[in-house]
Formats: sequence, C-alpha cells, structure tokens
Amino acid sequence: MELSAEEIRVLGCLIEKESATPDQYPLTTNALVNACNQKTSRDPVVSYDDRTVDAAMLSLRQLGLARTVRGSGRSDKHKHVVLDALSLDQAQLAVLAVLMLRGPQTVGELRNRTERIHAFESLEQVEQALASLSSLNDPLVERLNRQPGQKEERWRQLLGEEVEPPAAPASTAHGRETVEALDPRPMRNAPPLPAQPPASAELARLSDAVAVLSRQVAFLADALGVDLDEIDT
Repeated sequence: MELSAEEIRVLGCLIEKESATPDQYPLTTNALVNACNQKTSRDPVVSYDDRTVDAAMLSLRQLGLARTVRGSGRSDKHKHVVLDALSLDQAQLAVLAVLMLRGPQTVGELRNRTERIHAFESLEQVEQALASLSSLNDPLVERLNRQPGQKEERWRQLLGEEVEPPAAPASTAHGRETVEALDPRPMRNAPPLPAQPPASAELARLSDAVAVLSRQVAFLADALGVDLDEIDT
C-alpha cells in the first residue's frame, strides 16, 4: 500500500477528528478541508481545496480505508475505517495518525501528541505500539537512524508518502535581480558612463603637459647651473 501525500493527510485528519471532535464526526467535505489545512498540529501546513480532498477520499474509499455517508442535512460526510481495514487497536491507530499528520517523531513526542486519540501511561507503552506496527508482515512504521544534532531516534509511517510543504512562490524582486545579473546589458537605472574625449584632444592635452614640464626642468637646470646637454639620457 502506497498512499499519496494528500491521502495520508486526509486519512490522518479523519482519525484525529473522530476522537478530538466526536460531535462533528463524520466530517463534511468543508470540515475535512479545514482539518487538512489547519495551522496547528500539522507539519507541514498545506493548502488543499475541495477537489484535492474529494479526490483523496475517492481513492481511500476504493482502498477500503474510508467511507462517505449521507448526513442528516443531505450533505456527504466522511469517516475512516482503518481499525477494521488494517486490524489495529486504538493505541496503534493513535501513533499512526500523529506520524501521518506531523511527520517523523520521537517516542516522547508521540506520547505527548497522541493524548486526544489515546492516552499512553508511559513511554514503554508507546514503544510497544511502535514495535507491534513495525513487526507486521507489511510494516506500517519504521525507526529512523539518529541524525547529527538529534538526541533521539525518530519513527516514521510507511503507509505512503510524507506530506511535503507547498512550493514557495519565487520572489519577484529576487527574480529581477537574477535576470539583471545575467543580462550583459547595463541596468536601466544605472548612472550613465562619462563621455570619453576624442583621441586627438587627448593627445593635444598630453603634449601641452609635456611642454610645461620641459620648461620647468629647463628653468631649474638654469638656476642650478646644470647643462642639460651634458646629462646622459
């Protein structure tokens, strides 16, 4: 089983909201969209629309992981059936849901963040749930090697893709700077270069300067009684 990132987020939200907001469960499409896009208890934060959620629900129904039922107000409502479909208990379900909604977690983080779905009394109970999920014929979680700078190992879900943050739009200003840096033409706002004098005028100026220097040297030589013709050049 390899769920898409959108299916992972939708299914995780259904599991969470069943326990967190039982009065509003099953969820309408609008409520499910809001649950997917909420800015707390989600990593990363996403911005799904109705069509994205409906497409994910269609796939989850086909996989036997969720159902859509007709609500009292004639609006469709969505719920998960993961417990039956995957033969899990509530402790396993809680761990799996948090990993789906928040990405890789430590054992301590899982204990703190599963409270609304299942209350673990100790870290050992969390570890037992993780061990049982990782030892299935088709493991649903795996332990990650500790990375540099991390004090503890983390666990991640194996139901499908990790949810990725939406791509940030390129900065207009940065793009303009990049184009200008690559463009060999002068920037429009750059000050104009000073006009260069014609070559003939420059030669005349240099000749005048040399003549002035020659007169000054001759004056000094005369004052010192030096014969310039006797000086080796």
